Amino acid sequence: MTEARQFDADVIVVGAGPVGLSLASMLGLHGVKTILLERGDELIDYPRAVGMDDECLRTLQGIGMAEAVLPHLTPYHWMRFVTGSGRCFASIEPRTDEFGWSRRNAFNQPLVDRVLLDGLQRFSNVEARLGSDVMRFEQDADGVTLDVKRTDGSTYSLRSRWLVGSDGGRSPIRTALNVGFGGFTDTSKWLVVDVRNDPLGVPNIYLHCDPSRPYVSVALPDSIRRFEFMIFENESEEEMTQPHSMAMLMAKVLPPGVDPNSLDYIRKRVYTHNARIADRWKVGRVMLAGDAAHIMPVWQGQGYNTGMRDAANLGWKLAYVVKGIASEKLLETYQLERPPHAKAMIDLSVTAGRIFSPRNRWVVAARDFATWALNLVPPLKRYFTEMRFKPMPKYEDGLVVRESEINAEASIGQLLCQIARKTPLARFVPAAASGKKDDSPVGKLFIQPRVRTRDGEVKLLDDVLGSGFALVCWGVDPSFWLDQRSRDVLAALGARIITAKPVVQIHRDKDIGPDAIVVGDEQMRLKEWFGSHSGAVAVIRPDRFVAGLAYPAKINELLVQVADKMGLNVKQGAA
Repeated sequence: MTEARQFDADVIVVGAGPVGLSLASMLGLHGVKTILLERGDELIDYPRAVGMDDECLRTLQGIGMAEAVLPHLTPYHWMRFVTGSGRCFASIEPRTDEFGWSRRNAFNQPLVDRVLLDGLQRFSNVEARLGSDVMRFEQDADGVTLDVKRTDGSTYSLRSRWLVGSDGGRSPIRTALNVGFGGFTDTSKWLVVDVRNDPLGVPNIYLHCDPSRPYVSVALPDSIRRFEFMIFENESEEEMTQPHSMAMLMAKVLPPGVDPNSLDYIRKRVYTHNARIADRWKVGRVMLAGDAAHIMPVWQGQGYNTGMRDAANLGWKLAYVVKGIASEKLLETYQLERPPHAKAMIDLSVTAGRIFSPRNRWVVAARDFATWALNLVPPLKRYFTEMRFKPMPKYEDGLVVRESEINAEASIGQLLCQIARKTPLARFVPAAASGKKDDSPVGKLFIQPRVRTRDGEVKLLDDVLGSGFALVCWGVDPSFWLDQRSRDVLAALGARIITAKPVVQIHRDKDIGPDAIVVGDEQMRLKEWFGSHSGAVAVIRPDRFVAGLAYPAKINELLVQVADKMGLNVKQGAA
Protein backbone atom coordinates (compact mmCIF):
# COMPACT_ATOMS: atom_id res chain seq x y z
CA MET A 1 0.00 0.00 0.00
CA THR A 2 1.37 3.41 -0.93
CA GLU A 3 1.91 6.12 1.63
CA ALA A 4 -0.72 8.29 -0.07
CA ARG A 5 -3.32 5.60 0.58
CA GLN A 6 -2.23 4.98 4.14
CA PHE A 7 -3.01 8.52 5.22
CA ASP A 8 -6.29 10.30 4.51
CA ALA A 9 -4.79 13.54 5.83
CA ASP A 10 -1.60 14.91 7.27
CA VAL A 11 -3.52 16.48 10.15
CA ILE A 12 -7.01 15.84 11.51
CA VAL A 13 -8.48 18.58 13.68
CA VAL A 14 -11.43 17.67 15.91
CA GLY A 15 -13.79 20.50 16.81
CA ALA A 16 -14.96 23.32 14.55
CA GLY A 17 -14.86 26.10 17.10
CA PRO A 18 -12.69 29.16 16.50
CA VAL A 19 -9.47 27.31 17.36
CA GLY A 20 -10.17 24.37 15.07
CA LEU A 21 -11.33 26.63 12.24
CA SER A 22 -8.24 28.83 12.55
CA LEU A 23 -5.89 25.85 12.71
CA ALA A 24 -7.46 24.43 9.56
CA SER A 25 -6.90 27.75 7.77
CA MET A 26 -3.27 27.94 8.88
CA LEU A 27 -2.61 24.42 7.66
CA GLY A 28 -4.44 25.21 4.45
CA LEU A 29 -2.20 28.21 3.81
CA HIS A 30 0.87 25.98 4.19
CA GLY A 31 -0.47 23.37 1.78
CA VAL A 32 -1.02 20.70 4.45
CA LYS A 33 -3.76 18.18 3.74
CA THR A 34 -6.24 18.64 6.58
CA ILE A 35 -9.61 17.23 7.64
CA LEU A 36 -11.69 19.17 10.18
CA LEU A 37 -14.27 17.06 12.05
CA GLU A 38 -17.21 18.55 13.93
CA ARG A 39 -19.79 16.56 15.88
CA GLY A 40 -22.65 18.96 15.22
CA ASP A 41 -24.46 19.23 11.91
CA GLU A 42 -24.12 23.02 12.15
CA LEU A 43 -21.84 25.44 13.93
CA ILE A 44 -23.13 26.71 17.28
CA ASP A 45 -25.43 29.62 16.41
CA TYR A 46 -25.69 31.47 19.73
CA PRO A 47 -23.22 34.02 21.17
CA ARG A 48 -20.60 32.62 23.54
CA ALA A 49 -17.38 34.62 23.70
CA VAL A 50 -17.88 38.37 23.35
CA GLY A 51 -14.34 39.83 23.47
CA MET A 52 -11.55 39.64 20.90
CA ASP A 53 -8.16 41.22 21.51
CA ASP A 54 -5.50 42.61 19.20
CA GLU A 55 -3.39 39.46 19.31
CA CYS A 56 -6.36 37.45 18.07
CA LEU A 57 -7.05 39.89 15.25
CA ARG A 58 -3.41 39.69 14.26
CA THR A 59 -3.75 35.91 14.03
CA LEU A 60 -6.82 36.31 11.81
CA GLN A 61 -4.83 38.77 9.70
CA GLY A 62 -2.18 36.08 9.29
CA ILE A 63 -4.70 33.64 7.81
CA GLY A 64 -6.18 36.30 5.54
CA MET A 65 -9.46 36.64 7.43
CA ALA A 66 -9.18 39.90 9.39
CA GLU A 67 -10.94 42.07 6.84
CA ALA A 68 -13.75 39.53 6.52
CA VAL A 69 -14.51 39.52 10.26
CA LEU A 70 -14.21 43.28 10.86
CA PRO A 71 -17.90 43.97 10.03
CA HIS A 72 -18.81 41.75 12.99
CA LEU A 73 -16.62 43.66 15.49
CA THR A 74 -16.94 46.78 17.61
CA PRO A 75 -13.41 48.13 18.17
CA TYR A 76 -12.18 50.04 21.23
CA HIS A 77 -14.74 48.33 23.43
CA TRP A 78 -14.12 49.52 26.99
CA MET A 79 -14.74 47.51 30.16
CA ARG A 80 -16.07 49.45 33.14
CA PHE A 81 -16.39 48.25 36.73
CA VAL A 82 -19.23 49.97 38.60
CA THR A 83 -20.01 49.90 42.33
CA GLY A 84 -23.46 49.20 43.72
CA SER A 85 -23.94 52.95 44.13
CA GLY A 86 -23.17 53.55 40.44
CA ARG A 87 -19.59 54.85 40.71
CA CYS A 88 -17.23 53.65 37.98
CA PHE A 89 -14.13 52.61 39.93
CA ALA A 90 -12.14 51.20 37.03
CA SER A 91 -12.47 51.75 33.29
CA ILE A 92 -10.21 49.68 31.07
CA GLU A 93 -9.67 51.78 27.94
CA PRO A 94 -6.47 50.66 26.17
CA ARG A 95 -5.91 52.89 23.15
CA THR A 96 -2.59 51.42 22.07
CA ASP A 97 -2.24 49.60 18.77
CA GLU A 98 1.27 48.18 19.04
CA PHE A 99 0.18 44.97 17.33
CA GLY A 100 -1.72 46.74 14.56
CA TRP A 101 -5.26 46.46 15.90
CA SER A 102 -7.56 47.77 18.62
CA ARG A 103 -6.69 46.05 21.87
CA ARG A 104 -10.28 45.33 22.99
CA ASN A 105 -13.11 44.48 20.59
CA ALA A 106 -16.64 43.18 21.04
CA PHE A 107 -17.75 40.66 18.46
CA ASN A 108 -20.55 38.37 17.38
CA GLN A 109 -19.02 34.90 17.63
CA PRO A 110 -21.53 32.89 15.55
CA LEU A 111 -21.04 35.23 12.59
CA VAL A 112 -17.25 35.22 12.94
CA ASP A 113 -17.20 31.42 13.17
CA ARG A 114 -19.28 31.23 10.00
CA VAL A 115 -16.83 33.54 8.21
CA LEU A 116 -13.95 31.29 9.29
CA LEU A 117 -15.76 28.17 8.09
CA ASP A 118 -16.55 29.75 4.72
CA GLY A 119 -12.89 30.80 4.48
CA LEU A 120 -11.83 27.14 4.33
CA GLN A 121 -13.32 26.94 0.84
CA ARG A 122 -10.19 28.76 -0.35
CA PHE A 123 -8.18 25.57 0.09
CA SER A 124 -8.43 22.43 -2.00
CA ASN A 125 -6.31 20.65 0.63
CA VAL A 126 -8.75 21.30 3.52
CA GLU A 127 -12.03 19.48 4.05
CA ALA A 128 -14.57 20.33 6.78
CA ARG A 129 -16.88 17.48 7.75
CA LEU A 130 -19.77 18.46 10.00
CA GLY A 131 -21.95 15.80 11.61
CA SER A 132 -18.85 13.66 12.22
CA ASP A 133 -18.29 12.40 15.77
CA VAL A 134 -14.99 10.72 16.75
CA MET A 135 -15.91 7.52 18.58
CA ARG A 136 -12.38 6.32 19.31
CA PHE A 137 -8.81 6.76 18.14
CA GLU A 138 -5.53 4.93 18.43
CA GLN A 139 -2.03 6.20 17.78
CA ASP A 140 1.12 4.37 16.78
CA ALA A 141 4.64 5.38 15.83
CA ASP A 142 3.60 6.66 12.41
CA GLY A 143 0.12 8.12 12.80
CA VAL A 144 -3.34 8.15 14.34
CA THR A 145 -6.34 6.04 13.30
CA LEU A 146 -9.85 7.30 14.10
CA ASP A 147 -13.30 5.73 13.99
CA VAL A 148 -15.88 8.34 13.02
CA LYS A 149 -19.69 8.17 13.26
CA ARG A 150 -21.87 10.23 10.94
CA THR A 151 -25.19 11.75 11.97
CA ASP A 152 -27.04 9.05 10.05
CA GLY A 153 -25.38 6.37 12.18
CA SER A 154 -22.92 5.08 9.59
CA THR A 155 -19.25 4.80 10.53
CA TYR A 156 -15.91 5.01 8.78
CA SER A 157 -12.21 5.16 9.60
CA LEU A 158 -9.60 7.84 8.97
CA ARG A 159 -5.86 7.88 9.36
CA SER A 160 -3.61 10.90 9.73
CA ARG A 161 -0.08 11.69 10.76
CA TRP A 162 -1.17 14.05 13.54
CA LEU A 163 -4.34 14.73 15.53
CA VAL A 164 -5.39 17.94 17.26
CA GLY A 165 -8.19 17.93 19.83
CA SER A 166 -9.83 21.36 19.92
CA ASP A 167 -13.11 19.77 21.00
CA GLY A 168 -14.10 21.90 23.98
CA GLY A 169 -13.89 21.88 27.76
CA ARG A 170 -15.33 18.36 28.03
CA SER A 171 -12.94 17.15 25.33
CA PRO A 172 -13.39 13.44 24.54
CA ILE A 173 -9.90 13.54 23.00
CA ARG A 174 -8.37 14.71 26.29
CA THR A 175 -10.44 12.20 28.24
CA ALA A 176 -9.31 9.31 26.01
CA LEU A 177 -5.69 10.34 26.56
CA ASN A 178 -6.21 10.16 30.35
CA VAL A 179 -4.79 13.66 30.69
CA GLY A 180 -5.58 15.39 33.96
CA PHE A 181 -7.55 18.63 33.95
CA GLY A 182 -6.56 20.24 37.23
CA GLY A 183 -8.11 23.34 38.80
CA PHE A 184 -11.48 24.13 40.28
CA THR A 185 -15.12 24.87 39.51
CA ASP A 186 -16.58 27.98 41.13
CA THR A 187 -19.47 27.35 43.52
CA SER A 188 -21.43 30.30 42.15
CA LYS A 189 -23.54 30.09 39.00
CA TRP A 190 -24.46 32.70 36.43
CA LEU A 191 -27.49 33.16 34.21
CA VAL A 192 -26.60 34.36 30.70
CA VAL A 193 -29.35 36.21 28.84
CA ASP A 194 -28.81 37.30 25.24
CA VAL A 195 -31.39 39.54 23.56
CA ARG A 196 -31.86 41.02 20.11
CA ASN A 197 -32.95 44.61 19.53
CA ASP A 198 -30.89 46.00 22.40
CA PRO A 199 -33.24 47.73 24.86
CA LEU A 200 -30.43 49.93 26.29
CA GLY A 201 -28.19 50.79 23.36
CA VAL A 202 -25.33 52.15 25.47
CA PRO A 203 -21.88 51.05 24.24
CA ASN A 204 -19.15 49.10 26.03
CA ILE A 205 -19.30 46.48 28.79
CA TYR A 206 -20.34 47.21 32.36
CA LEU A 207 -19.59 44.98 35.31
CA HIS A 208 -21.99 46.04 38.06
CA CYS A 209 -20.43 45.05 41.36
CA ASP A 210 -23.71 45.15 43.29
CA PRO A 211 -23.36 42.85 46.34
CA SER A 212 -27.13 42.25 46.39
CA ARG A 213 -26.74 40.59 42.95
CA PRO A 214 -23.71 41.26 40.73
CA TYR A 215 -24.50 41.47 37.03
CA VAL A 216 -22.94 42.29 33.68
CA SER A 217 -24.28 44.27 30.71
CA VAL A 218 -22.49 43.92 27.37
CA ALA A 219 -23.18 45.73 24.11
CA LEU A 220 -22.52 43.52 21.09
CA PRO A 221 -22.63 44.16 17.34
CA ASP A 222 -25.91 43.87 15.44
CA SER A 223 -27.93 45.32 18.33
CA ILE A 224 -27.41 42.30 20.56
CA ARG A 225 -27.02 42.74 24.31
CA ARG A 226 -25.82 40.23 26.84
CA PHE A 227 -26.79 40.26 30.50
CA GLU A 228 -25.22 37.99 33.10
CA PHE A 229 -26.66 37.62 36.60
CA MET A 230 -25.19 35.83 39.59
CA ILE A 231 -27.45 32.98 40.70
CA PHE A 232 -27.46 32.17 44.39
CA GLU A 233 -26.99 28.72 45.89
CA ASN A 234 -30.71 28.20 46.58
CA GLU A 235 -31.80 29.18 43.04
CA SER A 236 -32.14 26.66 40.20
CA GLU A 237 -31.86 27.20 36.45
CA GLU A 238 -35.47 26.15 35.93
CA GLU A 239 -36.70 28.58 38.57
CA MET A 240 -34.61 31.54 37.42
CA THR A 241 -35.67 31.27 33.76
CA GLN A 242 -39.37 31.43 34.62
CA PRO A 243 -41.19 34.66 33.55
CA HIS A 244 -41.61 35.98 37.11
CA SER A 245 -37.91 35.40 37.91
CA MET A 246 -36.80 36.96 34.64
CA ALA A 247 -38.97 39.99 35.35
CA MET A 248 -37.29 40.35 38.75
CA LEU A 249 -33.80 40.13 37.27
CA MET A 250 -34.43 42.35 34.28
CA ALA A 251 -35.98 45.03 36.48
CA LYS A 252 -32.40 45.75 37.63
CA VAL A 253 -31.23 46.58 34.12
CA LEU A 254 -34.18 47.85 32.07
CA PRO A 255 -35.52 51.41 32.04
CA PRO A 256 -38.63 51.86 34.22
CA GLY A 257 -41.84 50.66 32.64
CA VAL A 258 -40.25 48.33 30.07
CA ASP A 259 -41.91 44.91 30.07
CA PRO A 260 -39.29 42.10 30.20
CA ASN A 261 -41.66 39.91 28.21
CA SER A 262 -41.39 42.33 25.30
CA LEU A 263 -37.72 41.48 24.78
CA ASP A 264 -36.56 39.26 21.91
CA TYR A 265 -34.59 36.62 23.80
CA ILE A 266 -31.94 34.60 22.00
CA ARG A 267 -31.10 32.31 24.90
CA LYS A 268 -31.21 31.93 28.66
CA ARG A 269 -28.69 29.56 30.16
CA VAL A 270 -27.08 28.98 33.55
CA TYR A 271 -23.40 28.14 33.65
CA THR A 272 -20.57 27.83 36.14
CA HIS A 273 -17.09 29.30 35.98
CA ASN A 274 -14.19 26.88 35.72
CA ALA A 275 -10.46 27.45 36.08
CA ARG A 276 -8.70 24.38 34.73
CA ILE A 277 -5.66 23.48 32.67
CA ALA A 278 -4.57 20.18 31.13
CA ASP A 279 -1.54 18.45 32.64
CA ARG A 280 -0.13 17.75 29.17
CA TRP A 281 -0.85 19.41 25.84
CA LYS A 282 1.00 16.91 23.66
CA VAL A 283 0.83 13.14 24.00
CA GLY A 284 2.68 11.39 21.20
CA ARG A 285 1.01 12.40 17.94
CA VAL A 286 -1.98 14.04 19.61
CA MET A 287 -2.14 17.66 20.76
CA LEU A 288 -4.75 19.64 22.67
CA ALA A 289 -5.70 23.25 22.00
CA GLY A 290 -8.31 25.78 23.09
CA ASP A 291 -10.86 24.79 25.73
CA ALA A 292 -9.67 21.19 25.51
CA ALA A 293 -6.39 22.42 27.05
CA HIS A 294 -7.67 25.17 29.37
CA ILE A 295 -10.85 26.87 30.52
CA MET A 296 -11.16 30.02 32.59
CA PRO A 297 -13.71 32.44 34.03
CA VAL A 298 -15.03 35.05 31.63
CA TRP A 299 -14.10 38.21 33.51
CA GLN A 300 -11.27 39.31 31.24
CA GLY A 301 -12.70 37.83 28.04
CA GLN A 302 -9.54 35.74 27.55
CA GLY A 303 -10.85 32.20 27.02
CA TYR A 304 -11.39 32.72 23.30
CA ASN A 305 -8.20 34.71 22.86
CA THR A 306 -6.06 32.21 24.76
CA GLY A 307 -7.31 29.46 22.47
CA MET A 308 -6.44 31.54 19.44
CA ARG A 309 -2.91 31.96 20.82
CA ASP A 310 -2.71 28.16 20.92
CA ALA A 311 -3.71 28.00 17.25
CA ALA A 312 -1.17 30.66 16.28
CA ASN A 313 1.60 28.77 18.08
CA LEU A 314 0.72 25.27 16.90
CA GLY A 315 -0.45 25.73 13.31
CA TRP A 316 2.81 26.70 11.63
CA LYS A 317 4.80 24.19 13.71
CA LEU A 318 2.60 21.34 12.52
CA ALA A 319 2.98 22.55 8.94
CA TYR A 320 6.79 22.74 9.15
CA VAL A 321 7.00 19.23 10.61
CA VAL A 322 4.56 17.72 8.11
CA LYS A 323 6.45 19.28 5.20
CA GLY A 324 9.80 18.03 6.50
CA ILE A 325 11.19 21.51 7.08
CA ALA A 326 11.69 20.79 10.78
CA SER A 327 11.84 17.71 12.98
CA GLU A 328 9.34 16.67 15.64
CA LYS A 329 11.60 18.59 18.01
CA LEU A 330 9.73 21.72 16.94
CA LEU A 331 6.38 20.34 18.13
CA GLU A 332 7.81 19.75 21.61
CA THR A 333 8.16 23.53 21.94
CA TYR A 334 4.34 23.84 21.91
CA GLN A 335 4.23 22.15 25.31
CA LEU A 336 7.07 24.32 26.58
CA GLU A 337 5.68 27.64 25.39
CA ARG A 338 1.92 27.75 25.73
CA PRO A 339 0.82 26.34 29.15
CA PRO A 340 2.64 28.91 31.35
CA HIS A 341 0.89 31.86 29.72
CA ALA A 342 -2.48 30.09 29.68
CA LYS A 343 -2.09 29.55 33.43
CA ALA A 344 -1.28 33.25 33.89
CA MET A 345 -4.48 34.20 32.05
CA ILE A 346 -6.51 31.81 34.20
CA ASP A 347 -5.08 33.40 37.34
CA LEU A 348 -5.88 36.90 36.03
CA SER A 349 -9.47 35.91 35.25
CA VAL A 350 -9.94 34.36 38.69
CA THR A 351 -8.58 37.50 40.38
CA ALA A 352 -10.81 39.79 38.32
CA GLY A 353 -13.84 37.70 39.32
CA ARG A 354 -13.01 38.02 42.99
CA ILE A 355 -12.76 41.78 42.65
CA PHE A 356 -16.03 41.96 40.74
CA SER A 357 -18.37 39.72 42.67
CA PRO A 358 -17.83 39.70 46.46
CA ARG A 359 -21.09 39.67 48.45
CA ASN A 360 -19.74 40.39 51.92
CA ARG A 361 -20.54 44.05 52.58
CA TRP A 362 -17.30 44.67 54.47
CA VAL A 363 -15.22 43.27 51.63
CA VAL A 364 -17.23 45.37 49.18
CA ALA A 365 -16.68 48.50 51.27
CA ALA A 366 -12.93 47.86 51.45
CA ARG A 367 -12.75 47.31 47.69
CA ASP A 368 -14.73 50.46 46.91
CA PHE A 369 -12.53 52.56 49.18
CA ALA A 370 -9.31 51.06 47.82
CA THR A 371 -10.32 51.64 44.19
CA TRP A 372 -11.36 55.20 44.98
CA ALA A 373 -7.93 55.86 46.49
CA LEU A 374 -6.06 54.16 43.63
CA ASN A 375 -7.80 56.37 41.08
CA LEU A 376 -6.15 59.36 42.73
CA VAL A 377 -2.71 58.03 41.79
CA PRO A 378 -2.14 58.59 38.02
CA PRO A 379 0.41 55.78 37.49
CA LEU A 380 -1.91 53.25 39.15
CA LYS A 381 -4.89 54.54 37.22
CA ARG A 382 -2.98 54.16 33.94
CA TYR A 383 -1.97 50.65 34.99
CA PHE A 384 -5.63 49.63 34.85
CA THR A 385 -6.85 51.97 32.13
CA GLU A 386 -4.18 50.88 29.67
CA MET A 387 -4.55 47.22 30.60
CA ARG A 388 -0.93 46.93 31.69
CA PHE A 389 -1.95 44.29 34.21
CA LYS A 390 -2.60 41.81 31.38
CA PRO A 391 0.27 39.32 31.30
CA MET A 392 1.63 39.33 27.76
CA PRO A 393 2.97 36.05 26.37
CA LYS A 394 6.68 35.63 26.87
CA TYR A 395 8.30 32.33 26.05
CA GLU A 396 11.20 31.51 28.36
CA ASP A 397 11.81 28.08 26.83
CA GLY A 398 11.19 26.58 23.41
CA LEU A 399 12.16 28.19 20.12
CA VAL A 400 13.86 31.21 21.65
CA VAL A 401 17.55 32.09 21.61
CA ARG A 402 18.87 34.20 24.47
CA GLU A 403 21.80 36.57 24.15
CA SER A 404 23.87 34.28 26.37
CA GLU A 405 23.46 31.47 23.82
CA ILE A 406 25.02 33.47 20.98
CA ASN A 407 27.49 35.53 22.99
CA ALA A 408 29.93 33.52 25.07
CA GLU A 409 31.43 36.61 26.65
CA ALA A 410 28.03 37.79 27.87
CA SER A 411 27.28 34.33 29.24
CA ILE A 412 30.52 34.21 31.26
CA GLY A 413 29.98 37.75 32.50
CA GLN A 414 26.46 37.00 33.64
CA LEU A 415 27.65 33.84 35.41
CA LEU A 416 30.31 35.77 37.30
CA CYS A 417 27.74 38.42 38.25
CA GLN A 418 25.38 35.77 39.55
CA ILE A 419 28.16 34.33 41.70
CA ALA A 420 29.07 37.81 42.93
CA ARG A 421 25.49 38.48 43.97
CA LYS A 422 25.80 35.68 46.52
CA THR A 423 28.77 37.41 48.20
CA PRO A 424 29.16 40.68 50.13
CA LEU A 425 29.94 42.29 46.76
CA ALA A 426 26.27 41.93 45.75
CA ARG A 427 25.39 45.58 46.35
CA PHE A 428 28.02 46.64 43.77
CA VAL A 429 26.65 44.40 40.98
CA PRO A 430 24.24 46.18 38.60
CA ALA A 431 20.90 44.37 38.30
CA ALA A 432 20.99 44.49 34.50
CA ALA A 433 24.44 42.87 34.41
CA SER A 434 23.42 40.08 36.73
CA GLY A 435 20.35 39.20 34.74
CA LYS A 436 18.02 40.05 37.62
CA LYS A 437 15.85 42.20 35.37
CA ASP A 438 15.24 40.89 31.88
CA ASP A 439 13.96 43.48 29.42
CA SER A 440 14.88 41.37 26.43
CA PRO A 441 12.25 41.22 23.67
CA VAL A 442 13.21 37.62 22.88
CA GLY A 443 10.22 35.36 23.38
CA LYS A 444 7.77 38.26 23.11
CA LEU A 445 5.38 39.21 20.34
CA PHE A 446 6.98 41.60 17.84
CA ILE A 447 5.30 44.94 17.18
CA GLN A 448 3.28 45.54 14.02
CA PRO A 449 3.47 49.16 12.90
CA ARG A 450 2.50 50.51 9.52
CA VAL A 451 5.24 50.60 6.91
CA ARG A 452 5.51 52.14 3.45
CA THR A 453 6.60 50.02 0.51
CA ARG A 454 8.68 51.27 -2.37
CA ASP A 455 5.47 51.26 -4.45
CA GLY A 456 4.04 53.86 -2.08
CA GLU A 457 1.55 51.55 -0.34
CA VAL A 458 1.14 51.79 3.42
CA LYS A 459 0.65 48.35 4.95
CA LEU A 460 0.70 46.61 8.29
CA LEU A 461 4.11 45.02 8.75
CA ASP A 462 2.87 41.41 8.77
CA ASP A 463 1.51 41.84 5.25
CA VAL A 464 5.11 42.43 4.14
CA LEU A 465 6.66 39.66 6.24
CA GLY A 466 4.65 36.89 4.54
CA SER A 467 3.58 33.66 6.23
CA GLY A 468 7.00 32.35 7.22
CA PHE A 469 10.13 33.43 9.06
CA ALA A 470 11.64 36.86 8.56
CA LEU A 471 14.74 38.78 9.48
CA VAL A 472 13.62 42.29 10.38
CA CYS A 473 16.44 44.82 10.50
CA TRP A 474 16.81 48.51 11.17
CA GLY A 475 18.83 50.43 8.60
CA VAL A 476 21.04 47.49 7.58
CA ASP A 477 21.07 44.48 5.30
CA PRO A 478 22.74 41.62 7.23
CA SER A 479 23.62 39.80 3.98
CA PHE A 480 27.22 41.08 4.20
CA TRP A 481 27.71 39.07 7.39
CA LEU A 482 25.97 35.83 6.35
CA ASP A 483 28.15 32.76 5.90
CA GLN A 484 27.11 29.86 3.68
CA ARG A 485 25.58 27.91 6.57
CA SER A 486 23.34 30.86 7.46
CA ARG A 487 22.31 31.29 3.84
CA ASP A 488 21.34 27.62 3.79
CA VAL A 489 19.33 28.10 7.00
CA LEU A 490 17.48 31.07 5.55
CA ALA A 491 16.75 29.09 2.39
CA ALA A 492 15.38 26.18 4.43
CA LEU A 493 13.21 28.57 6.44
CA GLY A 494 12.07 30.42 3.33
CA ALA A 495 12.84 33.55 5.33
CA ARG A 496 12.50 37.09 4.02
CA ILE A 497 14.94 39.86 4.87
CA ILE A 498 13.12 43.10 5.69
CA THR A 499 15.17 46.26 6.06
CA ALA A 500 13.35 49.21 7.61
CA LYS A 501 14.54 52.75 6.95
CA PRO A 502 13.20 56.24 7.44
CA VAL A 503 10.63 56.87 4.72
CA VAL A 504 12.86 59.48 3.08
CA GLN A 505 15.55 56.83 2.50
CA ILE A 506 13.54 53.90 1.14
CA HIS A 507 14.64 54.40 -2.46
CA ARG A 508 18.34 54.40 -1.61
CA ASP A 509 20.09 51.11 -2.42
CA LYS A 510 23.44 51.83 -0.82
CA ASP A 511 24.61 48.71 1.03
CA ILE A 512 21.32 46.93 0.28
CA GLY A 513 21.58 43.58 -1.49
CA PRO A 514 19.11 42.10 -3.98
CA ASP A 515 17.43 39.85 -1.41
CA ALA A 516 16.37 42.54 1.05
CA ILE A 517 12.88 44.05 0.98
CA VAL A 518 13.13 47.72 1.92
CA VAL A 519 10.25 49.41 3.74
CA GLY A 520 9.80 52.87 5.17
CA ASP A 521 9.23 53.12 8.92
CA GLU A 522 6.02 55.11 8.51
CA GLN A 523 5.42 55.68 12.24
CA MET A 524 9.09 55.44 13.32
CA ARG A 525 8.10 52.68 15.71
CA LEU A 526 10.63 50.19 14.39
CA LYS A 527 13.42 52.69 15.01
CA GLU A 528 12.10 53.16 18.54
CA TRP A 529 11.87 49.39 19.10
CA PHE A 530 15.40 48.65 17.91
CA GLY A 531 16.69 51.69 19.77
CA SER A 532 15.34 50.20 23.00
CA HIS A 533 17.10 46.83 22.66
CA SER A 534 20.57 45.43 22.05
CA GLY A 535 20.62 44.33 18.43
CA ALA A 536 19.61 45.42 14.94
CA VAL A 537 18.49 42.09 13.43
CA ALA A 538 15.45 40.27 14.84
CA VAL A 539 14.52 36.73 13.78
CA ILE A 540 10.72 36.73 13.66
CA ARG A 541 8.84 33.44 13.73
CA PRO A 542 5.71 32.78 11.64
CA ASP A 543 3.59 33.45 14.75
CA ARG A 544 5.36 36.86 14.98
CA PHE A 545 7.26 36.08 18.18
CA VAL A 546 10.90 37.12 18.41
CA ALA A 547 13.04 33.99 18.21
CA GLY A 548 16.25 35.96 18.74
CA LEU A 549 17.92 39.34 18.44
CA ALA A 550 21.51 40.07 17.44
CA TYR A 551 23.84 42.60 15.96
CA PRO A 552 24.56 42.01 12.26
CA ALA A 553 28.05 40.74 13.07
CA LYS A 554 26.54 38.00 15.32
CA ILE A 555 23.73 36.88 13.00
CA ASN A 556 25.42 33.58 12.08
CA GLU A 557 25.57 32.41 15.70
CA LEU A 558 21.89 33.27 16.14
CA LEU A 559 20.74 31.41 13.04
CA VAL A 560 22.71 28.29 14.02
CA GLN A 561 20.82 28.21 17.34
CA VAL A 562 17.43 28.73 15.69
CA ALA A 563 18.09 25.89 13.27
CA ASP A 564 19.18 23.55 16.06
CA LYS A 565 16.23 24.28 18.35
CA MET A 566 13.69 23.45 15.64
CA GLY A 567 15.56 20.51 14.11
CA LEU A 568 15.74 22.34 10.80
CA ASN A 569 16.38 20.26 7.69
CA VAL A 570 19.18 22.28 6.10
CA LYS A 571 20.38 21.49 2.61
CA GLN A 572 23.94 22.56 2.01
CA GLY A 573 24.53 25.05 -0.79
CA ALA A 574 27.65 25.84 -2.74
CA ALA A 575 30.61 26.72 -0.59
